[in-house]
Amino acid sequence: MLKTLKQTTLRTLKTSGVFRVVENSRWRQRRLLILAYHGVSIADEHAWNGALYMPPDLFRTRLQLMKNSGCTVLPVGEALERLRARELPAKSVSITFDDGTYDFYRQAYPLLKEFDFPVTLYLTTFYCDFNRPVFDVICSYLLWKGRETMLDLKQVVGQDGAKFDLSDTGARLAAFEEIKLFVRDQKYSAEDKDVLATSLAKQLNVDYEEVLKKRILHLLNPDEVKQLAADGVDVQLHTHRHRAPLDRELFMREIDDNRKSIEAMTGKSPTHFCYPSGNYHFLLEQWLREAGIESATTCEAGLASAQSDPLLLPRLLDGSGRSSVEFAGWLSGISAMLPNGHRAANLAAYST
Repeated sequence: MLKTLKQTTLRTLKTSGVFRVVENSRWRQRRLLILAYHGVSIADEHAWNGALYMPPDLFRTRLQLMKNSGCTVLPVGEALERLRARELPAKSVSITFDDGTYDFYRQAYPLLKEFDFPVTLYLTTFYCDFNRPVFDVICSYLLWKGRETMLDLKQVVGQDGAKFDLSDTGARLAAFEEIKLFVRDQKYSAEDKDVLATSLAKQLNVDYEEVLKKRILHLLNPDEVKQLAADGVDVQLHTHRHRAPLDRELFMREIDDNRKSIEAMTGKSPTHFCYPSGNYHFLLEQWLREAGIESATTCEAGLASAQSDPLLLPRLLDGSGRSSVEFAGWLSGISAMLPNGHRAANLAAYST
């Protein structure tokens, strides 16, 4: 109901010309919209998780809308420099992708290149070298793929476990949590987790060889990262293992491992950071400064201004659940002015 009302309001504002007034205002020119994406589907990933994935045709529509709207698309580092200098072009936007899954290379980047839009890739690096499906997300995906199945968890973990009717969303989530708890308690290595994922796919009658062949939910391999960087993709930090522990030594290790891996693949030293899963803490800000990090992006919706904390920059998460009029509202800046615009936008987009 609330979402419908919001979209009706946005359509009315657009029809009445308010969008145009705001997008051409000095207020908008002094602000930067940082867009956050995770993946563009190779197969059916958007049907599994529309918050993280969108189909290629929808991503193309987004890029076309940015072009038609006259947006200036800048990589994050340049955009922030121009923001601080109060020299941003009109309707400035930065496009960012988190994680660095293979679909970025295969699906997203060719479209970005077609539109001649720069992009910043926040890359988590552990699974670049261990190039198998990322365990947590592949388990969730497999449970969704096998949603017509009754899962006997004992057949997967090798010890007593519950049975789950995977046609129920809650049961899939419960099974997923049981699997995560098991591998944590057993202190499974990445190789152990990969064997378990293979076993899970077999129990669910999912064609895992096809998943592996298409490299669904794999990260980029080092050669692909090297190629993208050479072609102008701005590769930045996202931790090595996609985690941000509240322990200084462990966190600094994440940054150091991540940075060294990116340097080895790109020949450049990254200085911009994205909090894994958007989770930030005041301790992390302090440690990021010690590590020489210039900026850090969150998953809090909003437009960045010269007064924004550079280590708590807002971003708009874009996914399959966001309507075209909502997206256009953020490009213009009007959505940031609406009640609860900053607080609820990223959550509301994925409520469908």
